[in-house]
Amino acid sequence: MELRHLLYFKTVAEELHFRKAAEKLFISQPPLSRQIKELEEELGVELFYRNNKRVVLTEAGIYLKREADEILSKLDAIKHNLGQLKGAVTGLLRIGYISSVNQQYLISVLKELREVYPLVRTRLYELPTIKQVKALEDHKLDIGIMRAPIKSDKLHVDTLFVENFVLALSKGCLANGDTTNLAQFLKQQSFIFFNRDYAPDYFRKLEEICQRMGFYPEVSHEVNNVHSILQLVEQGLGVSIVPASLKNSFSHLNLDFINLSNLPITTEVVLAYKKGNKHPVSEWLVERYKRGNLVINEIQTLSGEEKVT
Repeated sequence: MELRHLLYFKTVAEELHFRKAAEKLFISQPPLSRQIKELEEELGVELFYRNNKRVVLTEAGIYLKREADEILSKLDAIKHNLGQLKGAVTGLLRIGYISSVNQQYLISVLKELREVYPLVRTRLYELPTIKQVKALEDHKLDIGIMRAPIKSDKLHVDTLFVENFVLALSKGCLANGDTTNLAQFLKQQSFIFFNRDYAPDYFRKLEEICQRMGFYPEVSHEVNNVHSILQLVEQGLGVSIVPASLKNSFSHLNLDFINLSNLPITTEVVLAYKKGNKHPVSEWLVERYKRGNLVINEIQTLSGEEKVT
């Protein structure tokens, strides 16, 4: 078995379509099919179920894809480390991030990263915290931007910043913006939260905020992406609770935000990576984000929305 066999197999396993995989590999389909057939004959197993309509991985194929991902990921890490030995920081940096992170700030950091490390390429993956942790442990991500708690003893975790929550409502939903009887108003509202299986710790924290205010939320919609949550709120399908730093990211939507900073519940955004990862870009990202924490705190302090009393 040669590395090209693993690469060809991995591409077909991801695309589940021989023609699309061949186009991605810049080869024609017949040679690709022959290479996969040779690999199956050498291993003595069938890797794909094929017919005229679809291509599906067999159990053996699922196992080999998992192992191939690990091997090829390790090779990428080796190539990257060798590039560092030449004195230049090069290679691919795979970054995971949560949808509820301030993406405008993430973009500004990536622009600066390109100036500081012009030879480093980046790939971004929007993933929930629990999936990022697994991907980091399996060497499928280099860096993860997520929310605590991080349940892994294999990762190094640095705090980026801690922020409060805000209540998000459609524009004018709260008559005259009067927050005097906010809890009573919210008891009668439907809530839109992150899916509890997608982000269980985050979901529990939002429930706790409501309980601190004296009621249990009626969750009518569970969504996996903060963009979708706030779009549903804008359309009047419910209210939600989101991190305060997102107020500026979604200022283009017809929403009102009410600070909940008087409640003793915060959310911690962290940057995590595998222990032993001495990649200078990892260290640079941590320091860059920590500097940005001062800006985020200042934005929250200067915002003019009312607070819960």
